[in-house]
Amino acid sequence: MPSSNTLLLAGLFMPMVLGLPAPQMTYEENTGDVGGVNPPIPTFTGSVGDLRGSTDLQGGLASRPPISGGDSAVVSDPELVPGQEADGDLGLYLDFNDAKYPNGPQPIRGDRGGTDPGPRTYEYEKLNPDLYAPPATDQGDMPNAMWPLGLSHNRLGTGKESGWARQQNTAVLPIASEMAGVDMRLAPHAYRELHWHTAAEWALVLKGSARVAAIDTDGASFIDDVTAGDVWFFPEGVPHSIQALEEGVEFLLVFNDGNFSEDETFLATEMMLRTPISVWAKDLQVDQEALANIPDDEKYIFNGTPAPANITEQNITSSAGALWGATGYTYHWSQQEFHNTTGGSVKILDPATFPVASGFSAALVVLEPGAMREVHWHTQSDEWSYFLQGSARITVYSAPSSSRTYDFTAGSVGYIEKSAGHYVENTGTDDVIFLEVLQAPKFSDISASQWLALMPRQVVKDTLNLSDEVLDSLPKEKTLIKPGNPNMTAIASEGKA
Repeated sequence: MPSSNTLLLAGLFMPMVLGLPAPQMTYEENTGDVGGVNPPIPTFTGSVGDLRGSTDLQGGLASRPPISGGDSAVVSDPELVPGQEADGDLGLYLDFNDAKYPNGPQPIRGDRGGTDPGPRTYEYEKLNPDLYAPPATDQGDMPNAMWPLGLSHNRLGTGKESGWARQQNTAVLPIASEMAGVDMRLAPHAYRELHWHTAAEWALVLKGSARVAAIDTDGASFIDDVTAGDVWFFPEGVPHSIQALEEGVEFLLVFNDGNFSEDETFLATEMMLRTPISVWAKDLQVDQEALANIPDDEKYIFNGTPAPANITEQNITSSAGALWGATGYTYHWSQQEFHNTTGGSVKILDPATFPVASGFSAALVVLEPGAMREVHWHTQSDEWSYFLQGSARITVYSAPSSSRTYDFTAGSVGYIEKSAGHYVENTGTDDVIFLEVLQAPKFSDISASQWLALMPRQVVKDTLNLSDEVLDSLPKEKTLIKPGNPNMTAIASEGKA
C-alpha cells in the first residue's frame, strides 16, 4: 500500500518538496570532449569570397577520402543496460540513467537498432528511453502525445517576483485538440488580475492556498479559500479573481479548448483601457476625474494587499444572493479519502459530486513502484494527463496497428485521444502521482482485462489463443491498478526473454 507520506502528497496537503523523479538529469556528458562536440575556435581573415572552397573539390574531381582511418563512426564496446538485450517484444523499461558517454546509452533493443556515435543530446535520451530505444511492439506513425512544461515559455508577472505562468496548447502539442493546460504561480498575496475566458476553467491547487471569487449571470456572488489538493471551476465567460494567501500558491488550470492561450484572456484592465473614458464615467456614474488613475497597461500577475483572514469581510452579495453547495465553484478534494488497492490508490471527482463542473471528470492516481494503471480506454472523451511526481511511461495504441511509447517525469503533460488503448506504468523508485482529466459527465473507462473476462470464453480463446489458465485468472471486476515487480527487468533475468 502507498505510504502515509505518499498519500499526504497525493492529497496535496503538505508544503513539502515532492520526491524527485527518476531518472535524474545531469549535464556533464554534454560538455566539451567528455560527451559532445568540442569544436576548435576558428579564426578568419580575408574577404567574403574566401569563405568558398575551390571547384576542384567537386565530386569526381577531388581526391577520394580513405575508407578507414578518418573520423570513425564505430562505437567500441557499447554499454547496454539490464534488459536491453532481451526480446524487444517484451518491451522492458530501460533505465539509461547510469549509462555514460561514449559507450552508452545506445538505441538498441534485442537484436535491432545500432550504436549512435553522435552528435547527441544525452539528457533527452536518458529521460526518453522508450523513444530512443523503443520496444519492438511500437509500430507505425503516431502524433506526439507528451509535452514537458519545462520546455514551455514562462511568462513572468508584472510585479516584482509576483509570479509566472507557462502553458501547453495545440501550438506545442497539436494532438491536444480538446484540452489545454496552464501551470501558474502567484507569490504571497499576489493576484491574477480580474478576468474571464471563452473556455471553461478547471483547476487543481498544487501548493499553497488561494482565495477565489466570481459572479454568475444572475449576479449571484461566490468567494472561497482553497488549499493544496482542492479544485475550482469557472464556466466560460464567468468573471473571476484569484489571490494567493500568505504562503503563496501554485495551481494547474485545464481548459476545454485545445487552442486556448493564456495570452488571450479577457482582462479588466484592458477592457477599461479599450473603452472611452466618457463611456466608463457614464457606466459607473462617476465624474471623469475619478478615473484619472486607471492603469495604463494590463496588470496580469501583480503583488497585492493581503486578503483579510476573515473571508466574510469580502463576501459581498446582491439580491441574487450567494452561490454555495451544488452551485458553488469550488470542491475541497483534498479532504476526500483515497480508495486504496493493491499497487496504489485512486480518487475520482466528476459531476456526481461537483455538479457545477458539468463537463469535467478527473481521477488522481497513486502508483507504487512497478505498479500500473491498467490497460484501458475512454469511450466519451480524450484524456489530458499531468504528472505531479515520479517517473512513468505510457504506450498508446491507435487503430488499426500503430503504437508508440512515451516516458514522463514530474511536470509533463500527456494527451491520449478517445478510444485509444493505453496504460500508465511506474518506472521509477518513488510513487507516481498523476492526474487524469476527461471532458465527460462521468469518469469512466473500459478495462481491457475485464472485457476479456466477461466475453464468451470460446470467442476469446479462438481470437487470442489464450489458455483456460490465463482466462481463469482474469478479474471480472475492474481493478484500475495492477501491482508489479519494481525491478523492471526481472523478467529478463529469469530467462524468459
